[in-house]
Amino acid sequence: MGERLRDAVSPYLRAHADNPVEWFPWGDEAFAAARERDVPVLVSIGYATCHWCHVMARESFSDPGLASLLNAGFVAIKVDREEHPEVDAACLAAAAAFTPDLGWPLNVFMTPTGRVFHAGTYSPPRPVAGHPSFRQVLDAVGEAWRDRRGEVESSADGLAAALRDAAAAAPAATPVTGGALARVVDDLVAFEDRQHGGFGGAPKFPVAPLLLAAIDLGRSPLLDEQRRERIRGVADRALAAIRDGGLRDPVEGGFFRYAVRRDWSEPHYERMLTDNALLLRAYAAAGDRATATGVVGFLRDVLRRAGGAFGSAQDSESEVDGRRSEGGYYALDAAGRARQPAPAVDAKVLTGWNGLAIGALADAGTRLGEPSWVALAVDVAEAVLASQVRDGVLLRASLDGRPSAAVATLEDHGGLAGGLLEVALAAGRVDLAIEGRRLVDACLVDGGFAAPAADPTLEALGVPGGSDASEGAAPSGPTAIASAAWTLHLLTAEPAYRDAAVTTVASLVAAALERPIGHGSALALGLAMAEPVRQVVVVTTGGPDDALAAAARALPASVTAVLDEAAAAAFADAGFELFAGRRTIGARSAAYVCRDFVCRLPVTDVAQLA
Repeated sequence: MGERLRDAVSPYLRAHADNPVEWFPWGDEAFAAARERDVPVLVSIGYATCHWCHVMARESFSDPGLASLLNAGFVAIKVDREEHPEVDAACLAAAAAFTPDLGWPLNVFMTPTGRVFHAGTYSPPRPVAGHPSFRQVLDAVGEAWRDRRGEVESSADGLAAALRDAAAAAPAATPVTGGALARVVDDLVAFEDRQHGGFGGAPKFPVAPLLLAAIDLGRSPLLDEQRRERIRGVADRALAAIRDGGLRDPVEGGFFRYAVRRDWSEPHYERMLTDNALLLRAYAAAGDRATATGVVGFLRDVLRRAGGAFGSAQDSESEVDGRRSEGGYYALDAAGRARQPAPAVDAKVLTGWNGLAIGALADAGTRLGEPSWVALAVDVAEAVLASQVRDGVLLRASLDGRPSAAVATLEDHGGLAGGLLEVALAAGRVDLAIEGRRLVDACLVDGGFAAPAADPTLEALGVPGGSDASEGAAPSGPTAIASAAWTLHLLTAEPAYRDAAVTTVASLVAAALERPIGHGSALALGLAMAEPVRQVVVVTTGGPDDALAAAARALPASVTAVLDEAAAAAFADAGFELFAGRRTIGARSAAYVCRDFVCRLPVTDVAQLA
């Protein structure tokens, strides 16, 4: 019945192709069918490694009786939230009016014109502890549509208007000050789980963006030493607990999505590219080579696809001794795993997520002196550009070279641009920096940022899409593009990049200061932009044991680049002003330390640099 999904780019949609539900993929065709039949639309959103999505698929969407009811009274659309983040963000915003417990699967009921009038998450096949069954939900929604149409449409129109107004409202600009950061540190210290490490209770998430912000706070000159020490302790304890408490796979090295228990035990076993990319960055920043090496191994050996880019995630479930098991594979040692099929990898390539991994590999390889990691970052960057750019236009997603119809978002442009800029500096590849700059330029609009294209179906329905502003697991689209633009400003001195980044971050800071656990990347970027700018360039003679380069990398800096004289000249010729006139001195490596592009005289030995 789900023939429309059989050739989908998303493996999640393909997994639903054999359901008796007559699924549509996201697009205009489904809404046209709903208008023709005058029935409501069910938009059911999930992703390939979502455990409860699998459960609901088995319990409800595979049930012929429920499917018959759904097919008769609704047009059903299946959406992969990773493929269509704009759709997911729009539906989450509307669903918040109906349930405080947002998550996936997310089941949103709309009028044929795209106005939401009911929403919920997982529904069991039978009523449990006050939760209605999915059949009861369908019956109630269908009854409301048939018998109380005017009330339903009026309520839906009111919610749509409120969401449009909220999307159009400009958040108040908030400065990042030492006093505000001190309050953030105090709040995070109070929120820490001092018994088990990390933040909050069960379920327990690593919240890698916040850990990275905590690491930066622990080094910030905007805070007093006492607070720096306290927040460093918070970060160190969290990293140790996440590493040692059960969230890390000791065999293949990657980190699981979250833990069911407060003490980090009983992982939820899916392994995401986003989590592992950001945790790689965190453990490299903490100097934990062994843990970082394990994450790199997981990315390289498990998630990397034949085309050279990274897939999105690895599933929590697999067949162990012929029986479906969640986590059973991960309970085995290496020899036991060799005798079992590995959990499936969601092989779709997501551009922004790959950008996070490229940047993390370049950063970790540079920090820990692992050139093979930088080389891997270069290879993945080249593979992503080859598969995800068509006629100069960036793709959101692809599978085995087949492009998705989903439009690239700010997350994709910013995430990939940021990764390209990092690996360009790590490897001396000006061509990658030029491509990163092109991606940011494509989003510069009237002193701010906007993706070059919006989701056409949302646009036709008049539904604001945009980005999910939460950053519990990864940077939001606005933060990602602003971060890449800020880096470009540090490299080029172009005020347009600085001004757009400052404007964007100013609108994010209030939420980041008030609720840092959900806005860690925005907090970290706001902190970086509030601190004094220091730029460090080392033009090296290329020796493998260049002590000056190593000392420069250890300096606290807004941006650091180590490259040879030819690469420095190529960057300068391409308009990256920071590298103009940078050269070796007397056949010796030379370090240039600059503050807001005002540079001291170059030095050639470590003592002078210190």
